[in-house]
Amino acid sequence: MDHRAVKQAEKINSSNSPVLQYCGGAVSPEMEPPKLLWVKENLQESWSMVFRWMDLSDWLSYRATGDDTRSLCTTVCKWTYLGHAHMQRVHEKESRDMEACGWDDEFWEEIGLVDLVDGHHAKIGRSVAFPGHPLGSGLTPTAAKELGLVAGTPVGTSLIDAHAGGIGVIESVPKSDTEAKEHDKDAICRRMVLVCGTSTCHMAVSQSKLFIPGVWGPFWSAMVPEYWLTEGGQSATGALLDYVIENHVASSILANRAASQKISLFELLNKMLEAMVQDHNSPFLAALTQDIHVLPDFHGNRSPLADPKAKGVIFGLSLDSSEKQLALLYLATVQGIAYGTRHIVEHCNAHGHKIDTLLACGGLAKNSLFLQQHADIIGCPIILPRESESVLLGAAILGAVAAKKYPSLNEAMKALSAPGQVIHPSKDPKVKKYHDAKYRIFRELYEQQLSQRSAMAKALA
Repeated sequence: MDHRAVKQAEKINSSNSPVLQYCGGAVSPEMEPPKLLWVKENLQESWSMVFRWMDLSDWLSYRATGDDTRSLCTTVCKWTYLGHAHMQRVHEKESRDMEACGWDDEFWEEIGLVDLVDGHHAKIGRSVAFPGHPLGSGLTPTAAKELGLVAGTPVGTSLIDAHAGGIGVIESVPKSDTEAKEHDKDAICRRMVLVCGTSTCHMAVSQSKLFIPGVWGPFWSAMVPEYWLTEGGQSATGALLDYVIENHVASSILANRAASQKISLFELLNKMLEAMVQDHNSPFLAALTQDIHVLPDFHGNRSPLADPKAKGVIFGLSLDSSEKQLALLYLATVQGIAYGTRHIVEHCNAHGHKIDTLLACGGLAKNSLFLQQHADIIGCPIILPRESESVLLGAAILGAVAAKKYPSLNEAMKALSAPGQVIHPSKDPKVKKYHDAKYRIFRELYEQQLSQRSAMAKALA
């Protein structure tokens, strides 16, 4: 959620480097090149002292093994490493671990970070490997002692947390579907994984590379081996719900009531909304928000608009500060987040994807209202994995592959994943008609914002 590097991202994007087409046409301020440029421009003393720049997951595997091999996932998705160039060398050398060969040195030079490629890319990664590749000799004695494990325990090359969730859930489909499509390599390409937490990541794969404006990727083998990854996202989802609730005058009262009932605040709000359907004679729960519309871009829009300057909108405010009004505002915010996901799914499908099934994991996937609103708004079933901690399962799968328990990441995913509950969209045509109308308003709120932004820029010119 650190967006300090917006100006640096704009500067990098003005370069029109070929690497930009592999991250949706533009780097995000959430990616490493603009963040590194910000550090160089603002913390020169720290910059001059740095020995290595590492992604968190690469740092953890380095601490565990002493091996500085970077992950194809972290370097491709966040650092502009060209994974498909790496792939070509892999096939030539028949090795999955080698000197990094996907860095574009001209890009780093052009944006003012040429010192990162000096010394054969030592500061950003000389060696890059596929996720699950065994690192070094496994856990070092020091790391093993710190973790309470056995020295030499295999450690697999890492994945970013959301991508580990993707690995842990994308094969969690009903068995009959798997058996019917056993030889259909395209089956996995019809799914999108929602990793829902503080923010939400939208992960989909394809057999061919799909260039989608405003959506990160295509990233070669950055999650599922031999597939191109498309990565959409919303910068604030769980964080936005917390913000909306905590900044309402009725928040503390409801928090205390939830604690006394030994349930979460979200469960309490969901119960209140169900009761309100009866009290208001509403035709269905979603219709409670007919007068409230939320554009959830409080922290910019990551996908598909790629507009870090976008702002949030709440339309329909009144002087009502009651507990019920907080419940309505919460529901409208959940719906706004779901409309944002619908926008991402429709945008991806308009550019070559054929997504018709969603799988969800993460903290927000434990919220039944959040899931049902997403299913109704997007019109797709949502499959939950049997293992709720899918990010941890994805990480365990990497270890299992590194330990040679499975011959490949793909086989480990299928063996260790299983479906749980399935949430189906409402069959009521009135629900669809209602959400279609609200979705049009959702899209209009951003268009109006652009018009207003332009008007103010002219006024200040």
